Amino acid sequence: MRNRAGEIAALRPGAYTGLAGAPASARAMLAFDTSLAWAALLLLAIGLVMVYSASIAMAESAAHTGHRAWYGLARHGAFVSLGLGIGCIAWQIPIKGWQRLAPWLFLAGIALLALVLVPGIGKSVNGSRRWLPLGVVNVQPSELMKLAVILYAASYAVRKAAFLHARQPLKQTLMRGFAPLFATMVAIGALLLLEPDFGAFVVILAIGFSILFLGGLDWRLFAGLAALLPFALSAIVVAAPYRLQRLTAFLDPWSDPLGKGYQLSHALIAFGRGEILGVGLGASVEKLLYLPEAHTDFLLAVIAEELGFAGVAVVLALFGWLLFRAWSIGRQAARLERPFAALVAQGIGVWIGFQAFINMGVNMGVLPTKGLTLPLLSFGGSGIVANCVAIAILLRVDFENRRLLRGYPV
Repeated sequence: MRNRAGEIAALRPGAYTGLAGAPASARAMLAFDTSLAWAALLLLAIGLVMVYSASIAMAESAAHTGHRAWYGLARHGAFVSLGLGIGCIAWQIPIKGWQRLAPWLFLAGIALLALVLVPGIGKSVNGSRRWLPLGVVNVQPSELMKLAVILYAASYAVRKAAFLHARQPLKQTLMRGFAPLFATMVAIGALLLLEPDFGAFVVILAIGFSILFLGGLDWRLFAGLAALLPFALSAIVVAAPYRLQRLTAFLDPWSDPLGKGYQLSHALIAFGRGEILGVGLGASVEKLLYLPEAHTDFLLAVIAEELGFAGVAVVLALFGWLLFRAWSIGRQAARLERPFAALVAQGIGVWIGFQAFINMGVNMGVLPTKGLTLPLLSFGGSGIVANCVAIAILLRVDFENRRLLRGYPV
């Protein structure tokens, strides 16, 4: 406690000299993690360039695009601009405001997930009903729900902290701490599986229970859950034959390269062609209608082909820094006794890191094929907007941490 007091005292306005010549209040207002912001902006910029490159052939061949090569660039650019604009607004909201909004955003997310399943309202694409048509754009509620789950699970863990820890009897921890959120997550999972959207289901499940674990869930419950989850996921996979086919195709895509293993085999060809420095920006062959979903789920394969190992390494490094900063910001918030802010920051890191890991694993052939986009990079309006808002909230947590260390209120 004495060390923390000394740290805060040393960083009060009179002692802070980060921006020479500027008033202390102005310096405090400008204090946020610029390296995190630049990492996110660089990922968005790389995504904009690569979505344009990967979508040219698709845009020129599709009637709904007007056969315009720049269709993907225009739409993705609009989504990025919208995401940055909404992110700037989101950054203005204090973390306490997000804590108050969390239950309402969560309920709105559940309502949208249910609305998608209503015939005549939800839009079906490739056999999945995941979108709500709103004129010129389609909204994917599952992407927005990922952020809502982070906020709600963090709020829940803070409110139920007394019932989550091992010092309570296990029965009380189970019934009053774990069971209510578990029941809610099962209901959300059921809605997602009805769409069906197994990828979003897995990500949201990982987010919710990771936040509970970080919030102090009794390790005995967490170990039991971890032991049961493989059986539950296996049952879900076996219940749908197409999921089982994807699993077998992942194990040996070359056994049926023109059928079940088509996507993965062409992704692996793209990685092989890229070698160290790639074939050059815009020179990909696989994006010429050989690799399905080249601008969404398999964007990393196009990056690997055109920019090679060097391009993939840059993307990995940027994600690595983003996750490191999310974890560090969360730990700093915890030291400042801001549990909700800490769990939100680390939850955002879990979301982006876990989804990026799955997408990259699918592209590289080390995980079964799953319809998950690469955060901040892949084409998709709902995903880009949700990612930008998440980064804005993460920057807000860091901003408020720094203000507290400088002795300012938040």
